[in-house]
Amino acid sequence: MAKRRIFLEDIPLDEARAKLQAALASAGKAAPLPGEPVPLDEALGRVTAAPARARLSSPHFHCAAMDGYAVSAASTISARETRALPLRLGSEAFPVNTGDPLPDDTNAVIMIENVNQADESTIMIYAAAAPWQHVRLMGEDMVASETVLQVNHELRPVDLGALAGCGHQQVNVRRKPRVLIIPTGGELVPIQQQPERGQLIEYNSLILSSQIRDAGGDARATAIVPDDESALSAALSNATASNPDLILILSGSSAGSHDFTANAIKALGEALAHGIAVRPGHPVIIGIASGIPIIGVPGYPVSAALTGELFIIPLIRQWLGLTPPAAATVDAVATQKIASPIGDDDFLRVALAEIDGSLQATPLQRGAGVITSLVEADGLAHIPRFHEGVDRGGTLMVSLYRSLSLIKHTLLIMGSHDPMLDLLATHIRLRASSRRLVSINVGSVGGLIALRRGEAHIAGCHLFHPESKRYNVPYIQRYLPDEPIELVTFAQREQGLILPTGNPKGIRSVADLRGLRYINRQRGAGTRVLFDHLLAQHQLAPADISGYEHEEYTHLAVAAAVADGIGDCGMGLRSAAEAMGLEFIGVTWERFDLAIPKRRLENAGIQALLDLLRDDDFKRELGAQSGYRSDDTGRVVATL
Repeated sequence: MAKRRIFLEDIPLDEARAKLQAALASAGKAAPLPGEPVPLDEALGRVTAAPARARLSSPHFHCAAMDGYAVSAASTISARETRALPLRLGSEAFPVNTGDPLPDDTNAVIMIENVNQADESTIMIYAAAAPWQHVRLMGEDMVASETVLQVNHELRPVDLGALAGCGHQQVNVRRKPRVLIIPTGGELVPIQQQPERGQLIEYNSLILSSQIRDAGGDARATAIVPDDESALSAALSNATASNPDLILILSGSSAGSHDFTANAIKALGEALAHGIAVRPGHPVIIGIASGIPIIGVPGYPVSAALTGELFIIPLIRQWLGLTPPAAATVDAVATQKIASPIGDDDFLRVALAEIDGSLQATPLQRGAGVITSLVEADGLAHIPRFHEGVDRGGTLMVSLYRSLSLIKHTLLIMGSHDPMLDLLATHIRLRASSRRLVSINVGSVGGLIALRRGEAHIAGCHLFHPESKRYNVPYIQRYLPDEPIELVTFAQREQGLILPTGNPKGIRSVADLRGLRYINRQRGAGTRVLFDHLLAQHQLAPADISGYEHEEYTHLAVAAAVADGIGDCGMGLRSAAEAMGLEFIGVTWERFDLAIPKRRLENAGIQALLDLLRDDDFKRELGAQSGYRSDDTGRVVATL
């Protein structure tokens, strides 16, 4: 059995970067890469390896800047508005179009609209021409031999035009850094293969290679290497023999019995660091072999992506002669208390929205394997080392992933989970690409509390009140007593029991759940409030339900847990059960409402949302979804 390894050390981020730079300098690999000639039509985004100097002046002759007639300015001195001056065509005036070279012995152009044609051989002018009027002088734009573009310049479309205009057909640009990626893991299959139970799709190499290409590098991934030390050593030896600029080994960087990356690097070269004080991404390995830097990248996708941002992209840009990427940063207010490991640089992805004039940052799910947090994030917040965290209401420094303009046009719904909010978001983007709807799942009660705290524009809720038999209104009165609210129906939807295919336990109602494994929703979720009410109706207590404490945060997560055999039953939406191919027993139809503060009703984004809810086409599409009714969609059901 392979010997279990532990981290060699746990060094600060700055120290890890310094060790990498020292090793690169020692190997002669710290400087920008040499140049190569590239045709102009292939050079967009490439980086100049030397100053680009004009081969031709632009223009390289005196030329007309207007359509008209080229003349000698001295010959027009006597022209007056009250005494027209005749000029003979072909000897005193010469027809020219914009861009034509000036005929010999001419130094001015008179615009065609400022002359009259006296006859076929004579024109009349009414004002003297100034020397060089309406003329582009040779070298007006660029003079042969002058520097047009400096070294280490990232080429834009206008730069390519300038190079072509001064006589270049190709340009000397830095060679793209070559990165070889070695994915490892016996449980992994390539993206082209359908995974079986126990297998995972290997997509970290896709994320990292895309980061590398976006930064200006060239990336290639090898076949997946199994969890075998000799196989990994052979793969790394082959990789170094191909002489890339950088090698990435994906997974195998932690301290498990199948984590062989550190040993493989040490067998060929030197491990400079194993374990860096960052979260997520703690088990990063930095090494060097045959003068080639090697980075062992953690296997979880969030950790892998952050490793790309912190180490790999800056290295690519260094080799291209560019400064590290500088994302736009903003200060935002944390909507919840965030604890942070005091010894680590802590990075977390956040959703951003401007609410009541304040930019609010809501942390997204922090698991290192939660790739959706990468997709949904508006920015990356950094809590520096030796800070214990940030209190709710404290300030977070956030590097933006999206434009601030789009963030300021974002409507944020917090509250209960409903898959059809994604349909609503799609229609909003289709109608106005500058607007965006984002929903964050915190449960119905959590949404009302977020609304009270000014952390959301709208709250989504479906809270049944057993005493009054009403939905949502009693809870709004409890949690938002001082906030005038307009309650608008989003949809009627069907709640029920989600069961394995074939219903092997023969469940017919909540009364049959005693002794079975149940998948619950989190405290404050409307589905849990409803389930507790149904338990009471059937004279059951939470203690009678095995798994009552097993909480999931979405209807789809409940369905997934049932589909995977973790539970025998859960409560959720019909649409979630059908998405997983499961059985469903309907229990009730409920009203899912949107609670909107009256003071925000004039907000243009909220007006657009309300207009959409009342649109016949949208209501028709919503009502066609399994387990949904849209008859009341867009109706104001209460003004509080």
